[in-house]
Amino acid sequence: MLIRNATLADGRQRDVRVRGETIAEVGRGLSDDDERTIDVSGKRLFPGMIDAHVHFRQPGYPHKETWETGSRAAAAGGVTCVVDQPNTDPPTVDGAAFDDKAEFAADSIIDWGINGGVTADWDPQSLFSRRLFALGEVFLADSTGDMGIERELFEDALAAATDAGVTVTVHAEDADYFNEDATVREDADAWSAYRTAEAEERAVRRACDAAGEVGARIHIAHTSTPEGIDVAADAGMTTEVTPHHLLLSRRDLRELDTYGRMNPPLRREKRRREVYERVADGTVDMIATDHAPHTVEEKDASIWDAPSGVPGVETVLPLLLAEAADPDTALGYERVRDLTVTNPARVFNIPQKGAIEPGKDADLVLVDTTETTEIRADERHTDCGWTPFEGFDAVFPEWTMVRGTMVFERGGARSAPEGSSGRSPRDDPDEDVFYEHAGENVRDADGELLE
Repeated sequence: MLIRNATLADGRQRDVRVRGETIAEVGRGLSDDDERTIDVSGKRLFPGMIDAHVHFRQPGYPHKETWETGSRAAAAGGVTCVVDQPNTDPPTVDGAAFDDKAEFAADSIIDWGINGGVTADWDPQSLFSRRLFALGEVFLADSTGDMGIERELFEDALAAATDAGVTVTVHAEDADYFNEDATVREDADAWSAYRTAEAEERAVRRACDAAGEVGARIHIAHTSTPEGIDVAADAGMTTEVTPHHLLLSRRDLRELDTYGRMNPPLRREKRRREVYERVADGTVDMIATDHAPHTVEEKDASIWDAPSGVPGVETVLPLLLAEAADPDTALGYERVRDLTVTNPARVFNIPQKGAIEPGKDADLVLVDTTETTEIRADERHTDCGWTPFEGFDAVFPEWTMVRGTMVFERGGARSAPEGSSGRSPRDDPDEDVFYEHAGENVRDADGELLE
């Protein structure tokens, strides 16, 4: 396939030739090699997003999400690789659990990685014999799955991971700094008052200190405070921010109610703005969704009984592209590219992904940044049926490609793209179309653990 006149994130206009699973050439005026050619003049071509933090809920909770539905939602949002976290049932804490989850991941239409987890019963020897994406998220306080661990076990896990050459991803909250006075409240803001900003900052500092002592590399998941981000950056560690911590704050809880409960919780608007500044200026390394779907029935409970987590894998890149399209925001298209794919590929050592360059996987997303639509839950593809971003402006992909195969087209198509292994699309040309495609473990392609 030859893609002509694509505008890249940096504004350059280039032709992109795809052969098989990889990008063969990028240049101007590439000759037609008797291949399918599409002209995308006026539209932008991005490398597909790597979402380094999702919870696709299998095994254990398929009523919330499956690898099939989660990967379809991801593809519809321009995400071409996801990394699943270990707090499933059973948790991914040994080689057998990894193998079981990999069987479920075979239903994914996009590429994937699997993280290993740490509990008192974990088996690092069998776990590290598998092709892990990373270790973690390692929970320093309980969240969904009740996998919070004590300091001694955390330090043991850091040492084991360092010996195995594996990066550790950390969920940083210190329960010693939770505000018990908030537990008498019943309003939606009580959860944010309970799991304090100080609890995150203290846990990030503790994790970075422990990592420094053993020479470990750690990555702090879903940082929600400027203080936590700064502590990690000063220690030379990497961080991610979720779209909900970037764009929502405690003032949104009056409308969101329990649908805005997550761990770590939403913060005050001032902190949200300061987090946004650090995302825009390069202090934060990446955006990852912490896609954690629960059903409407589960969320429709008291603030103390509702589960923590919100969906986000389908809306994250469209939200960021809408931000970049707005001349009044501090995010540009190059920064969105770096946050969503270039930096995740670098931090987690996935050399075959991360850029539109010859030799890289042909993971591509085409968007028309002049076409902004409002997010509607009833138009999304995740199983949970709701979104915390109802009504937000977004720029959704026209199509998404994974390793040279079209996996999603918005609004339908008349026939499957040449070379696609997919089935014929639906008859209705106005409906979104997904093509059958087998996602792969990105560590199988790389063949190595992290260095």
